[in-house]
Amino acid sequence: MGLRRVFTLPAAVATALALTAVPASAAGPTPVPASAAGPTPVPASAAGPTPVPAAAAGSTTGFDFVDIPGDGVTLKANVIAPSTAGPHPAVLLPASWGLNDLEYLAQARTLASAGYVVVSYTPRGWWSSGGEIDTAGPRDMADLSKVIDWTIANTGADPSRIGVAGISYGAGISLLGAAFDSRIRVVAMMSGWTDLVYSLYSDSTRHKQSAGLLEIAAGLLGDVGPDLGGKLADFKANRNVPEVMAWARVRSAATYLNALNTNKPAILIANAWGDSFFPPNQLVDFYQRLTTPKRLELRPGDHAIAELGGIFGFENEVWSSVRTWFDTHLATKGTDPTASRATSAGLSAPTVAASHTTSAGVSAPTRAASASAQLPVLIKPDNAPAESYPDWPSLSTTQRRFDLGKIRTLDGTGLLGGGPSPAWTKSLPTDKDTTAAGGVVLLTNGVAAFTNQRPQIWLPTVDRFRAGVWASSRPASPLRLRGIPKVHLDLAGTHAPGSAVVYLYDLDALGTAKLITHAPVTWLEPRSSVDVALSAAAYDIPAGHSLTLVVDTVDPLYYDANAPGETVTIGAGSYLDVPVRS
Repeated sequence: MGLRRVFTLPAAVATALALTAVPASAAGPTPVPASAAGPTPVPASAAGPTPVPAAAAGSTTGFDFVDIPGDGVTLKANVIAPSTAGPHPAVLLPASWGLNDLEYLAQARTLASAGYVVVSYTPRGWWSSGGEIDTAGPRDMADLSKVIDWTIANTGADPSRIGVAGISYGAGISLLGAAFDSRIRVVAMMSGWTDLVYSLYSDSTRHKQSAGLLEIAAGLLGDVGPDLGGKLADFKANRNVPEVMAWARVRSAATYLNALNTNKPAILIANAWGDSFFPPNQLVDFYQRLTTPKRLELRPGDHAIAELGGIFGFENEVWSSVRTWFDTHLATKGTDPTASRATSAGLSAPTVAASHTTSAGVSAPTRAASASAQLPVLIKPDNAPAESYPDWPSLSTTQRRFDLGKIRTLDGTGLLGGGPSPAWTKSLPTDKDTTAAGGVVLLTNGVAAFTNQRPQIWLPTVDRFRAGVWASSRPASPLRLRGIPKVHLDLAGTHAPGSAVVYLYDLDALGTAKLITHAPVTWLEPRSSVDVALSAAAYDIPAGHSLTLVVDTVDPLYYDANAPGETVTIGAGSYLDVPVRS
């Protein structure tokens, strides 16, 4: 408990910064309207809706710190609301992994000024809330329903207008909660997960650094308990895998997709291309199967990086989108979230009034009209202006196949593209790393988001005795990658189990290679080939640059299943499929 208290002062300092950084008059944004014909460019200065100030800000009650009875435990929370009489729409904010209910003070005040009752709470097992960490399990779901009960009974909240939002752990609790409690009409999930099994074991490969960091935070700031502690120990030891996966499925929104589609909450999903905790492919699959009102936004960065500034009260495009989502689907009394389903499907939507009076009695511009006209998929490529699409498949117009060719003796590099090559093989040692790497969890892609520079290496430093390298010809026009690249590797005589890591680079004329995307893959039984979906990406390979593929067998981000002293052999018939936009 002593170590947990050590972190109270930094949290308080961060909170003070948040409270002084955001003006009380801050309001939600006006989204940029989009045309239905192809991608709609969005100004580079705004990767989402463009914020505008409200005509006036409503007064609030100030923060009240309260204890809320959960499911057999006490949850620490704070409440802020409009100072006018209700009923008001309400937003609940579960805290992130390792943080507490002070996390959202800046955004809570902004929402309250716009007419929302806002209740932020610390989930069970963290900081001073009771119980043990449940990792978004059944007890956390019961707690969320208890917080809704308390909010309706003790504030001016309108029971028919309940929304939930959060970052990371709070995002997962929010989305899962909407499957279990139909009173939740709107969800905003930032840097969350939909498939915890995929997050832990994507392509049968255990994610080492991300799981390790979560374990450290839990040990310092939470009450781990035997359930989470046992699963983390099993994960590290690679034992009882079916039991760990079953535990993770219970905590995955994908498991309850039918319930979400039945309850029909309006769901906003905002994440980063390079999220090293919850890679975005799981979100794409989940989003496409949702039949509720929905929106998907993907931006550069790593886990919780894109929305970080909003926590400290700075204007932030992710939080602007969240406020727009609530204004569109929750703010106006009588709002029917199912009414926007036609828009999500690319059909016409009913006209929305140009302005409305908030429940706080404040006349403010309505974002709902322009939001309903906005296409529901917003992407911000790593090196291009933001774009909007009617659905995920519309990102790409075609798929290009690049066959892996025979490795040349002179430079140890093969041709990527050019058609299938005659029989060849390339053997990679199983216990030798190279300079090709996915980076460090949180830091590498997080820094890239702030610098607008992708992680890079000098390709000649990649040891050709330890890795396979294939580079394409240098086209005269840019190649616009949009979507999920996929790699097929022929495993010629390779033993099982085994692992490989595949990296896709943008190579310039001087040998500098910028990492576009990557993914690990593990096979547990003997196989003649293996397929791996690289993490979703949006990136423009400039004219005169070479699309380059690197395959090795070790990356510190992941556990591998390779036996030491063995080899992984790749052979003819291997290829890369790239979704591109003309």
